[in-house]
Amino acid sequence: MGRLENKVAIITGGASGIGLATARRFAAEGARVVVADLADDAGSALAAEIGGTYVHVDVADEASVQAMYTRVVEVYGGVDILFNNAGISPADDDSILTTGLDAWRRVQDVNLTSVYLCCKYGIPLLLERGGGSIINTASFVAMLGSATSQVSYTASKGGVLSMSRELGVQFARQGVRVNALCPGPVNTPLLRELFAKDPERAARRLVHVPMGRFAEPEEIASAVLFLASDDASFITSSTFLVDGGIGAAYVTPL
Repeated sequence: MGRLENKVAIITGGASGIGLATARRFAAEGARVVVADLADDAGSALAAEIGGTYVHVDVADEASVQAMYTRVVEVYGGVDILFNNAGISPADDDSILTTGLDAWRRVQDVNLTSVYLCCKYGIPLLLERGGGSIINTASFVAMLGSATSQVSYTASKGGVLSMSRELGVQFARQGVRVNALCPGPVNTPLLRELFAKDPERAARRLVHVPMGRFAEPEEIASAVLFLASDDASFITSSTFLVDGGIGAAYVTPL
């Protein structure tokens, strides 16, 4: 049996990058996976590949999140694992001196308000099952200043980290574990697109990674699997860094 046998897992932002790799890993470990995304073609194809279910959702919209949970309960009867992974890092989120209020709000809505909504309406479903695991994607930039300014993204991930700690403490005795996953730079389409437009920015980010490379999505998926599984049964409210050593480095040798 797999480590997630017969568990129902929702993955937001599940159609690409870390979400896609995690969906495949969860399915391989026996989970019934809900791929939740705005990318209908990619999400539907992935759900068909892994024998799961695709749900179209705008994670920043309250009614859309509620509809997602309604659909999952209709199909599977409940939820055991929430991986709140959806997020954006647009080019117009840069220095505080140049980032406009609309850009700030859009990033906050997708990266932070979405986690609030998914937890607000998801936790009651976990409580109905006697507990479960929530993994919220924060970032290593929630722990230290970013080498490349992205003021709203950094602030949103700090909010995810703090909210995850509070929820983990609040619901610990009810069997709900909540942990903040803090990846370093990951080789995803989002990061590749961002850095392809600005090689200098990519070089500034990479030089800070002691391992000398970006993570692969599958490596992050392994960390998510651990936090979702009973192997992490005594872990909650944690800051789970998977960053190639960035958080521990003062000066990185070349």
